[in-house]
Parts: sequence; structure tokens; C-alpha cells
Amino acid sequence: MLYFSRWQTFSIWLVVILGILYAAPNVIPQSYLASLPSWAPSRPMTLGLDLQGGSHILLQVERNSLVSERLASVRDDVRSVLREKRIGYTGLSTAGQSVQVRIRGTGEVEAARKALEELTQPITSSLFGGGVIRELELSEPEPGLFRLTLTDEGMNYRISSAVEQSIEVVSRRVNELGTTEPVIQRQGNDRILVQVPGLQDPDRLKDILGQTARLTFQMVDQSMPVEEAIQGRPPVGTSVMYSTDNPPIPYIIEDRVIVSGENLVDAQAGFDQLTNQPIVTFRFDTRGATRFGQATQQNVGRLFAIVLDGKVISAPQIREPILGGTGQISGNFTVQSANDLAVLLRAGALPATLTVVEERTVGPGLGQDSIDAGIAASIIGSVLVIIFMIMAYGFLGIIADLALVLNVVMIIAILSVLGATLTLPGIAGIVLTIGMAVDSNVLIYERIREERRLGRSVLKSFDAGFERALATIVDSNLTTLIAALVLFVVGTGPVKGFAVTLAIGICTTLFTAFTFTRWVVAFWLRRSRPTEVPKGYIHLVPEVTRIPFMKMRLQVFALSILLSIASIVLVFTVKPNFGIDFTGGTLIEVRAKNGQTDIGEIRQKLSEAGIHEVQVQGFGEASDALIRLGAAEDEATGNATVQKAQQILSADYDIRRTEVVGPTVSNELMWSAIVGILVAMAGIMIYVWVRFEWQFAIGAIMSTINDICLTLGFLVVTQIQVDLTTVAAMLTIVGYSLNDTVVIYDRIRENLRRFKKMPLGQLLDLSDNEMLARTVMTSVTTLLALVALYFFGGEVIRSFVASMIFGVVIGTLSSIFISAPALIFFNLRPAKGPLISEEEIRAGEARDLKAEGKQVSAT
Repeated sequence: MLYFSRWQTFSIWLVVILGILYAAPNVIPQSYLASLPSWAPSRPMTLGLDLQGGSHILLQVERNSLVSERLASVRDDVRSVLREKRIGYTGLSTAGQSVQVRIRGTGEVEAARKALEELTQPITSSLFGGGVIRELELSEPEPGLFRLTLTDEGMNYRISSAVEQSIEVVSRRVNELGTTEPVIQRQGNDRILVQVPGLQDPDRLKDILGQTARLTFQMVDQSMPVEEAIQGRPPVGTSVMYSTDNPPIPYIIEDRVIVSGENLVDAQAGFDQLTNQPIVTFRFDTRGATRFGQATQQNVGRLFAIVLDGKVISAPQIREPILGGTGQISGNFTVQSANDLAVLLRAGALPATLTVVEERTVGPGLGQDSIDAGIAASIIGSVLVIIFMIMAYGFLGIIADLALVLNVVMIIAILSVLGATLTLPGIAGIVLTIGMAVDSNVLIYERIREERRLGRSVLKSFDAGFERALATIVDSNLTTLIAALVLFVVGTGPVKGFAVTLAIGICTTLFTAFTFTRWVVAFWLRRSRPTEVPKGYIHLVPEVTRIPFMKMRLQVFALSILLSIASIVLVFTVKPNFGIDFTGGTLIEVRAKNGQTDIGEIRQKLSEAGIHEVQVQGFGEASDALIRLGAAEDEATGNATVQKAQQILSADYDIRRTEVVGPTVSNELMWSAIVGILVAMAGIMIYVWVRFEWQFAIGAIMSTINDICLTLGFLVVTQIQVDLTTVAAMLTIVGYSLNDTVVIYDRIRENLRRFKKMPLGQLLDLSDNEMLARTVMTSVTTLLALVALYFFGGEVIRSFVASMIFGVVIGTLSSIFISAPALIFFNLRPAKGPLISEEEIRAGEARDLKAEGKQVSAT
């Protein structure tokens, strides 16, 4: 294990050098990076929205709106088809997802059926004609009555097409704003994710994305006073629409569209030469120019309306024919609103209405604070772990610290190469990796010490330590990796960032702790030829312990069951403090522009504005406050409430962060969290079952369920807010606890092979005691990193870290007191029998040493 060929040495150091080179752009000034040749690594990590500020908006295509539009279109198609065939009809109407019509003459029913069947033609088919999608189904409930019904598969296809078209339109709109590196991608069947980093005005982005921007030019009907139309009934073929003025002005608008926004080829903001007021100039294509010219020629002296999304922007009088295909839109524009309208018109109209179902916005100030807090926590956590490892292992601790530093460098390098986004929970993942990375070194070093105590030479102790620790390291890290993969699959936003860094950290840990550390140790052994294993300066656990864990197993089980039942009762009675991720609603973080935050004043201002379901609390510093608004009945109402609250508070407070989660998304997040935890547990259980035996898998799950129940009880008692990051903490606790459990199970499996006649209770005690030093050392290093993150990582992730700290402590105890003793209940081996003395144990270990020596000499 300690021999390395030249190509192996070259490969190891090549990976190390590449890691340093690709991580370097994150600390080198950008001006210097620009001067490097194109082939040199120059790409730093991408910072997430929570670190540089920006907006995360999840848009959803409104199915009901699309259904209504399709029904109106089908109704018009039915009318056109029957009129073209000169077939008399009556009762043309819509109901639910259907359009129905009754044919007057019995002799025309067959002709009507053939004519209407043309509307049911497939709207798409597969490449090889193996399947078709029909949008409409024709039925005849009674003679002469035809019904055209929208099919679910047809509407799903329409929605999918609308999402694809909307992505193009949204991309054009966002790019017109001049933002850098926006992320616009499809999410699920009917949603679009928009992430715009560094955006200073998120409300403007939301306004631009939320507008359908369907522009039409229609004539104004002046045949009757508009007041009569409002009170009575407008003329046939017209509708009453209101202008964007304040107060709005009503107009009677003809339903017939002269020209639509589809015929626009350009739109630019400008200024009127006479009034110097902001305007929007537009230019039609050839077809649009022709139709617009004909309409203005035929209607000189009449008013025509420029309508945007059902509202009249302007209604000028046609003084003379407009034949050039150009015109201008004037109204109560500001410079920015004129620019925004021009952006919307250039980008084109959305094919369907989009609503904001989730919004997470972080101001640039909060982003910089998060970066500073994350760096501080990382440095302090690293320093604490480094000092502890040196105190515990002496020179070997220095080697472990070198591997730890390289581990962090490689994580940063991989994130940079992949173009992955580093978020604040991602920093938490790195800090957690710092604590967990030394676990592999602790496993190796404790095994080396153990082999030395058994009488092996220094060189053979190191060789056996690395060899026997390998399987344990792989098993323990793979269980955590399973939890990280589940987090990535079911998580969203910040949770994915945490999962990515955690998974990368696990992979780099396997390289730095086993490969790099082993090479450095082998190099040191060849050069120094030590006569003894280096010792540390502190010992948290004596080298040899004889704690009778199995004797207290019944008491521990009883206490564990009692606390777990109490936790479950608390969950259903007191209930956790669910955040908006699971309940829906809005979270707004503000900072007073001057002095301290007045919580009472905030509550009073919002209450006077008609916003009653408000919770206001201090958050972080005295100038900060966290405002929580209850979930609205629908997304549109919720968005309006948020905008009103922000406008009221913006005079005295800086809006640092806004998170809006609609009721639909919150339900989905709740279920995905539950499914994520269950899938992670199932995946890890299967892995343990395959690697060990079924008794071990059940014991591991018992321990994990205990950890989850007690952590839930902790969350209820402390009333820490439960959100998506808490789910990440729960899944990480599952992985960490099973990491500990698998390490102990590896030793139990080894002792089962070594001491075939030892009673199970004595063997489990022996295994627990042999691994006690490693378990305690690993927990301490992880807790050191987490405590640094708790006190210096910022208020935003404090609840997440608190859950992790509690979970690490509980996970460590359950691995010792529940996982191993549980094996007695499943008859892994007869628990009773004559105890084996210490001398017999040592004799058995000596026989193993002798047998290994013969194998080595024979080889």
C-alpha cells in the first residue's frame, strides 16, 4: 500500500497541480486573468444569487387561461366552418372544456359532421407515424347536437409548446435588459425558471416577465356614449376597455383587430419632438403596414385604440392616412416605462399568461454580507480543525492538514471547471466537508495506532492501517454520497448548491485522504525511517477502553423509544415552525436606513395598508427585521400584496431579501421533502444490505429513524424555522449518522471473522470500544466546523446549522448505543456463551499477525 510507481507519483502530483491552477483564478485579480493566454485557466466560480444579489423567479403557464383561449378559437372555427358550408346552426356555446352546437336541419347533420371532423385532425405525430396527438374529440350526445371537447393530451401538448415559445420570448426580454449570464430554463411540464444575478431592480424584471404583451390596434366605437354601454349593454361585437390613465378612462372598443403585435418588426423608446415627452415608436412589416394603411384611409377622423393586454395605452384620432408603416405610441410614459414597453414589443408577445409562483430576491448588500460571513466561517472552522488535528496527532496531523487544504482547493477547482454555482448553503457544504474530510485521516491514523499496539513494526503498522481503513472509508463516504445525490435530485435552488459541494467534497476527500496522504506518508517513511508512530499532545479517549455498552442497551432503547414517541406527539400537537417553503407566503428581510428597526411601526404600517396576516421579528442585528406575510389564495393576489408591502417599507428600509412561495409550489416542496428523506433512507438501506447483511441494514435504519424523530422533536421544542435548508440538514444527518454506523459495522464484520466463538454481546462491546476514539475525534472535528459556521456564517443559515449540530451529536450517540446493540435482537450470532478473556483476544490477534506474516513471506 505504501509503494508508488513513477507514473502513479506523476499522476497524483499532476492532479494536485491542476487543482491549484484551476482554483487560482478565484484569488487572482480579474485584470491579470484577462492578460493570460486563452488556454490558461481563467474561469472563477460562479456566485449564486444569495452571494452576489439577484432574482430567482419561477413562472407557470396558466392552464385555465390557455384553455379559455383555445375554446374561444375553436368556437370561432366552428362558426367559420359551418358558415362556409352554409349549414344552419344554433346554440353555439362553451361549457367546461367543450364547445357545442346544434344543427337546425336534420338533412344537414351528416354534412355538419364531416365539416366538424376536419377540426379534429391530429396536431402532431411521432417521427415514424407511430402515435398522434389529437386536440379535439367530436361526439354527438343526441341527434343534431355536436360537442367538440379539448383532450388532456392535446392541452398538455399546447402547454408544452407554450412553454417552449415562452422561453424564447422571456430570453429576449431578459437579454434586452442588459443583464449578464442569466439562467432561463424549463422546469417540469409547465414552468420556466429565470435566474438573473446581480440585478438591481427585481420588481422591474417581474413586471416585464409577467406581462403577456399582446399588442393590438383596434377601432373605437363612437356610436353611443360609453356611460350607456357601461350601465347597459355595449353594441354587438364590442367591449368596454379602460385606459392606463389615473383615473382610468373607459372606451368602447371593436373586437375586430386591425393589426396585431405579430406584425411589428421594431420598437424603440424616444421623445416627442413637439412636447419632449417619452414615446415609443414602432415599425410594421409589409403585411402590417398594408393593413394599417388601409384601415387609416377608411377611418379618417375616427379614434383608434392601441391596446396592450386588454388595456388602452393610447386612443389618438386618425387625422390622415398613415401609409409609411411607422407610428408612435404616446401616453403617460416615464423614460423607464417607455423603455420597458419597447423591450416588450421587440421581444414579442407571450403565447400564454405566465404567473409568478415562486420568487427569491437578494439585494447586493446582503449578498456581500453573506460572502464575508461565509469566508469568515470557513477560515475560522479550518483553523480550529487544523489546530485540533495537530494537537491530536502531532506530525501526522500536519500531513492531514495539508490534505485538508488541498481538499478545499480541489473543491473550488472542480466548481470552477464545471461552472457550478456557489451558494451560501454551498459554503456550508464546504465547511461541513472540512469537518468530515479529516474523518478519513482519523480512521487511518487510529488504525495505524491500533496495529502498532498489536505489536506490528512501524512500517507494517502504516501499511496495514491504510489497507484496512480503505473499505471503511469507501463505505462510510458512499452512504453520505447517496444522501447528497438524493438532495440534488429532489432539491431546488440553494439545496442543490449544498448537495453539489457536499458530493464534490466527498469525492475529493477520497483522493486527498487516501491517495495524497498515503503518498506523503510513504515519502516521509522512506526519508525519515521513524522508530515510532508520532504521538499527539491530547487524548480525548484513552487508547484502550472497556465500557460495557451492551449492559445498558435496554435502558438506552427504552429512553430512545420514549423520546421518539414524545417527539412524534409534539410534531402533531405543538407542530414545527414551518417556513414559507412549506406553508406558502412571503418573507421580506429589511434593514433600517437610519438607526434601529421599529418592529411595532412596521406592523402598524402594514396593518393600516390592509395587510393583516403579518409577523414581524428581529433578525440578526438591531437594524434588521424579518417580515412574514401569510399565503394568499392565488399567486396574483400574493404578488400584489408583496409589491404593496415593499412600496410602504421602501422609504425607511432597504429591502435586502424577498422570498415568495405560492401555495402550489409549497405543497410540492413539502411532498418532495418527504419523498427525498424516504428515498435516501431506502437507498442507504439497500447499500448496507448489499455490503453487509440484512440485520445490519435494519439496525442502521432503526438508528436513522431515531435520529430523524429526535431531530424533529428538537425543531419543535426550539421552534427553529423549518424550510428547504432544514430538509438538507435532515438528509445530511441521515448520511452522517449512517457514516458513523457503517464504520462501526465494518469493525463488527471484521471481528465476526476474527473471533468466531466470541459471544455477540462481548464482540459488540469490543467493536464499539475499538472505534470509540475514532468516533469521538470525528464528531469533534465536524462540530468544530459547524460551531464556526453557526456563530460566524450569518443569520440566514443559522437554523440549518443548529439542526446539523444537534444531528451530529445524536447521530454519534445512536451509532454507538443503538446501531450495534440492535444486532443482538436479530440473532446475528448467539448472544450467550462463555466469555473470552483478554489474553484469548490478544492470542487471536497474534495468530492473525503470524498468519499474515506467513502470507507475506510466501508472496
